[in-house]
Amino acid sequence: MTLSRLIGGFVLRHWRAYVSSALMLVGIAVLGVLIPRKVGAMIDGLAAHSLKGNDLLLDIATLLAYGLAIYLLRVGWRLRLYAASYQLGLELRRQFYARLSAQGPQFYQKQRTGDLMALATNDIDAIEMASGEAMLAGFDGIVTLAAVLGIMLLGVDWRLALVALIPFPFMAFAFWRISTHIHTASTDSLKRFSALNDHVQETVAGVRTLRALGLEARSANQFSELAAHAANASYEAQKWEAGYEPAVGLTLAVASALTLGVGGYLVLHDQLTVGALTSFSMYLGQLIWPMFAAGWVLALVERGRAALARLQPVLDEPLSVSDHGAIEQVPPGPLALEQVSYRYPHQQADALSEVSLQLEPGHTLGVVGPTGSGKSTLLRVLQRQATPHAGQVRWAGAALDEYRLSALRSAVSWVPQESFLFSATIAENIALARPDATRAQVEHAADMADIHNDILRFPQGYETPVGERGITLSGGQRQRVAIARALLAESSLLLLDDALSAVDTGTEARILAHLADLRRERPERSAVIASHRLSAVADADQIVVLHHGRITERGTHEQLLEQAGWYASQWRYQQLEASLDES
Repeated sequence: MTLSRLIGGFVLRHWRAYVSSALMLVGIAVLGVLIPRKVGAMIDGLAAHSLKGNDLLLDIATLLAYGLAIYLLRVGWRLRLYAASYQLGLELRRQFYARLSAQGPQFYQKQRTGDLMALATNDIDAIEMASGEAMLAGFDGIVTLAAVLGIMLLGVDWRLALVALIPFPFMAFAFWRISTHIHTASTDSLKRFSALNDHVQETVAGVRTLRALGLEARSANQFSELAAHAANASYEAQKWEAGYEPAVGLTLAVASALTLGVGGYLVLHDQLTVGALTSFSMYLGQLIWPMFAAGWVLALVERGRAALARLQPVLDEPLSVSDHGAIEQVPPGPLALEQVSYRYPHQQADALSEVSLQLEPGHTLGVVGPTGSGKSTLLRVLQRQATPHAGQVRWAGAALDEYRLSALRSAVSWVPQESFLFSATIAENIALARPDATRAQVEHAADMADIHNDILRFPQGYETPVGERGITLSGGQRQRVAIARALLAESSLLLLDDALSAVDTGTEARILAHLADLRRERPERSAVIASHRLSAVADADQIVVLHHGRITERGTHEQLLEQAGWYASQWRYQQLEASLDES
C-alpha cells in the first residue's frame, strides 16, 4: 500500500474532520487576501485625503476583526485536524500490535526486538505526521497560493504577477532534487535509529551478562558508534530539509526585485497606484508561507513514505501459523500424533520424524531424550506454534487446524524452559490467565507450585513487584511462579518444557506430588512433561524417548528400565549423580 492510498482511505473515514478543517482554512485564506487589498485601499485613500475620521477608524476595526477571525479559525482547524490525524497513529499501532500478537515463533526468529519497537514508535510517528501536519499544511498552502495568485492576477495587475512568477519554476526544480535526497536520507535515518534501539534493548536485557564478562567498555563503544551513525544520518536528512529555506528565500528575493523594478516603472508612468503596488508587495510576502509549506510537506511526505516502506512488509507478512479453524472450544478427548514430521526452515534434517503417540484424557506423557532430540519441538507442534510438514495432530477426533487458535490457546497451559514474568506483582503474574481469580485461588496455585512459603517471606508478600522479566526472583522462583500461573489457568492440557530444571530434587518431588493430587481432583486434565531429569517423568503413564526426532523407546518407567536402553542407562547415571551429591 502506498502512503497516498493509506492517507486517502483514512481521510475518507474521517471526512467530517477534514472537510470542516478545509472550510476553516478556506476562510483563513479569503481573509488573508482581503487584508492587503484593504490596506492598499486605505493607503490610496490616505494619499488622496479622502479617508479620515470615522471611516478610518472603521477600516482599522475591520482589519482587527479580520485578524481575530483568522486567529479563531486557526485554533479551530488545529483542534479538529490534529484530533483526527492522531487516530491514524492509534489505528496503525493497534493493527501493528494485533499482527505481532498473531505471529508465531518463526516470525520473531527473523525480526529484532529493537527494530519492531522503532517501527511502533518512530516510523508510525512519521506516518502520523504525514497524515496530519503534511495534509493540513499542503491544503493550506494550496488554498493560500491559489487565492493570492488569483487576486494578484485579477485584482491587482496581471503583468506584475507574471513577472513575479518567473523564478518559481527554478524553485520547483530545486524542491524536486531536495525531496529525492530527503527520501534516501530519511530511510537511512530510520534504519540507523532501529539499529541503535535494538542495541539498547539487548544491552539492557543482558546487562548482567555484560558485567559478568567485563564487556561494559566494548558495549559503550558500540553504543557510541551506533549513536554517531544515527546522529549523522539524522543530520544528513535535516541538512537536505534545510535546503528548502534558501530556495524559497532566493526565489522570493528575485521575485521581489523584479516586482519592485517593474512595479516602480508602472507607477512612474501612472499605470499603477502606490497603494496597488503596496498591496501586491504584501501579497508577494504572503507567498512565503505556501512556499515554506511546500518544502515542509515534501519533507514530511518523504519521511512518511520511507517509514511506510519499512512498516508495510511487517503488516503484510503472512502469519506463520494460519488461523482458519471453525471449532470454538476443545472438547474432552484423546490427543493423538499420527506419523508427524517437522523440519525447521533452512535445515537439512527433520527435528521430528514420523512421531506417533496418543495421550488419553487425565494421563501424563513424559518426553525425554538427549539435548536436541526434539522435545521442545514436539511441544511446539502440540501448541500449533509449528505446523508439521507431514502427518497430523488430532485432539478429540479433530485436527488441530480445525480449531480456532484462541480455542487451542485457552485449552493449553504452557510453561517454557525460560519462564517469562511481566513487570508486575507476584499475584498479578500468577493470575495473568485468570484476572478474576480470588486471592485464595492464587495462593492455592502457588502452594501447588511450592512457591507459597517463599512468597510469604518477601516483605510485601504477593504484592511484591518482580521487576522486568522477573529479575528480582531467582531462576527456581521464576519457574515456580510460571507453574503456578499455568495451574491457575485450569486448562485441559498442561505442557511443562523442562520447567523443573532450576529447582532442587526435593522441590521437584513436592511439585510432582501436587500435580498428581491435581490430576486426581480433575481426572480430565492431561499433562505432557518434557525433561532432562528423568525423575520428573518417572510417574508418567507413558514415557517416550526421542533421539534425532524419532521415538526410540516407549513405555512406563518400569518397562523402560527393563529394556536396558538409553533411558535405563541415563536413569542409573542420574541416580548415581544424586547419591554423590547427597554424600
